[in-house]
Amino acid sequence: MTVPDRSIRICADRGGTFCDVHASYPDPENPKRRKELVIKLLSQDPANYQDAPTEGIRRVLESVTGERIPRGTVLSTDKIDYIRLSTTVATNALLERKGRKHALLITKGFKDLLLIGNQARPRIFDLNIKRPTPLYGEVVEVDERVTLVGYTSDPQAEKHAVQFNSDGSVKKGYTGPGWDGYGFAEGPGDVVQGISGEAVRVMKRPDLEVVKRDLQRLHDSGYRSIAVVLVHSYTFPEHEKQIGQLAREIGFTQVSESSRLLPMIKMVPRGVSSTADAYLTPILQSYLDGFFTGFDAKLRDGRLRSPRVEFMGSDGGLLDLGNFSGLKSILSGPAGGVVGYALTSWDEDRKYPIIGIDVGGTSTDVSRFDGRYEIVYETTTAGVTIQSPQLDINTVAAGGGSCLTFRNGLFLAGPESAGADPGPACYRKGGPLAVTDANLLLGRLIPDYFPRIFGKNENESLDIKASKTAFEKLASEINNDQDVPLELDEIIYGFIKVANETMCRPIRALTEARGYSTGSHILASFGGAGGQHACEIASILGIKTVLIHRYSSILSAYGLALADRAYELQEPSSTFYSDSTRSSLLARLDKLTNAVQEELARQGFEVDRIRVERMLNMRFDGTDTALMVLPSPGDGDGDEDFEAAFKKIYKAEFGFLLETKNIVVDDIKVRGIGKTFDSLGESVYSEVERIKRTPVDQSKASLRTSVYFDKVGRVHDTPVFELDKISVGDEVVGPAVVIDNTQTIVIVPGARAVLTRKHLYLTLEE
Repeated sequence: MTVPDRSIRICADRGGTFCDVHASYPDPENPKRRKELVIKLLSQDPANYQDAPTEGIRRVLESVTGERIPRGTVLSTDKIDYIRLSTTVATNALLERKGRKHALLITKGFKDLLLIGNQARPRIFDLNIKRPTPLYGEVVEVDERVTLVGYTSDPQAEKHAVQFNSDGSVKKGYTGPGWDGYGFAEGPGDVVQGISGEAVRVMKRPDLEVVKRDLQRLHDSGYRSIAVVLVHSYTFPEHEKQIGQLAREIGFTQVSESSRLLPMIKMVPRGVSSTADAYLTPILQSYLDGFFTGFDAKLRDGRLRSPRVEFMGSDGGLLDLGNFSGLKSILSGPAGGVVGYALTSWDEDRKYPIIGIDVGGTSTDVSRFDGRYEIVYETTTAGVTIQSPQLDINTVAAGGGSCLTFRNGLFLAGPESAGADPGPACYRKGGPLAVTDANLLLGRLIPDYFPRIFGKNENESLDIKASKTAFEKLASEINNDQDVPLELDEIIYGFIKVANETMCRPIRALTEARGYSTGSHILASFGGAGGQHACEIASILGIKTVLIHRYSSILSAYGLALADRAYELQEPSSTFYSDSTRSSLLARLDKLTNAVQEELARQGFEVDRIRVERMLNMRFDGTDTALMVLPSPGDGDGDEDFEAAFKKIYKAEFGFLLETKNIVVDDIKVRGIGKTFDSLGESVYSEVERIKRTPVDQSKASLRTSVYFDKVGRVHDTPVFELDKISVGDEVVGPAVVIDNTQTIVIVPGARAVLTRKHLYLTLEE
């Protein structure tokens, strides 16, 4: 088949168990339309391939072009328009503590700062507390010091403050408490204006010769990655830049300067985030180097006529190779799924809030969408508190690969996972019992329809005998403790109930714990195991409507195809928000807006394809908690009423306002979004209201099988419908199973499912 150059679009999501690939290409019979291709393969299968995304792309090219491409061949990228990737490489390196050895350079006197941290005690009553070890291997103190002039608690701070001329020279020196009486500040040292507008006194500049010797010693000791964290560098980054330049000249391949990564006040989170970047980025870069070796040189050079390579960032935006780093990739994997369900499930008119639940092989990721992505700016992963914008995704260790055990009289699902290698018992690699085995024996997975990717030759289906043998052994152990022996099905379903409750926990944390009614939401279920659990999870939570996309099992990959390119800039500020300062803050926002628009234009986006979000990081004076504020059209009296928006968010978050306090702006931020599409068409809710429902013709059932349901038991003649063989408008009433090559959807008794163009729309009985 003749395929035009630069026409194949490929998105690959490498998860903990499976790698999902979604591709689209021009329809040979109608070039204006695009055909889609889905490929699912194990994330790890070292006996057959080294890298799953590369292997998936090879299969796409082989399928679309019709040419045989042997494994190990360097792939030509002539036919590829873009490749979009999300990866868990950095996340796994952090979880498993397998990052790159690196050193920390920090201001003299602060050697133990990151070890002390913020003194949080999350497990204060544990008898044997094991504090996570720091990520860095060695600390070097840099003899330099800058300080801020004046006091934040000075009631006459504005009167006493240093004033600067337009060229940055001092117009009027500091005159407040502590002033030495003759200089510009409290003591000797140059006084300069920081990026935030604050006056900075340079008490001691670093001796670059001494720093160079320290860096050379580190380099000779085998270090190739460093993090540089200096006091007040968020507003005065000059010293960090000098050290960073020296390190690059000596030969360090990764230099993480905190002022460049995270120009925000608070040294501890800024420092920890910088060490995390120095720890993870080399691992990520090493993986990407290996990925690029599988393709011709054009893929990496980034020129206009070359295929684009884009990566999913933790905040749901696509990044190019130059802007992608370990710090921005912590949630790269699940972020694609959030984008996928948000864009395919949201209705701008009805505004139903949505809970997304991604039941994968290793874990379940839960998030909420009500018209905007919910972003958090500080998260703790594997004991490391990182300050970086990320989608608010709650993760629990329960998925298809979660190990099933019986300990101390309790049924347990997870947190240990069978992963992809060896995988659950049914994967033919001698693995442990897992949730997948339970679903298989309950009839919720049908081996004939499961991808045949197992065994030595990757052509065998699931091994139901291995699952049954392992469960019978476990059942014997469980029944030894029971007065009345339990049936095998009861035991197996008991584990499913435990897994379902575990998956519900983070949903309640995102809704009820924040004052939202869980039952008023729509449940958007996706992930390879989502369809087997969606109805029961919705029932537990009181949710009446469930959406399952046609591509739900690969929605993280599909979300990559829908995602927008993102680029953002941030600067520190130290300004009270008032009528007198508002114009200067807006002018700074305008400046950043222009820079963001220029960068996205350089990346190829037309002006009308660029959307800009302007934010201020605000808090009440004297408090510690700043909130990133993006005004909505309905906030306040006019455009960009940041004060009204801040008070609205603060009241919702904390339940009260500090009316007598001034509002402080800590940071200004502009996020630019390069739109990749205009609209996905009619919403699923409009379509459901419009289409005529017809009971599905039972003759369309491909087979009837035995499936176990709660409170009902075994239904031996449960119909199984293939998704491709039922029509839009067909309504399936439970008990039933709907299936395709990559997903199995269990419809419980009493539930109804109607097929739309892109979704299976499920309604649970009252």
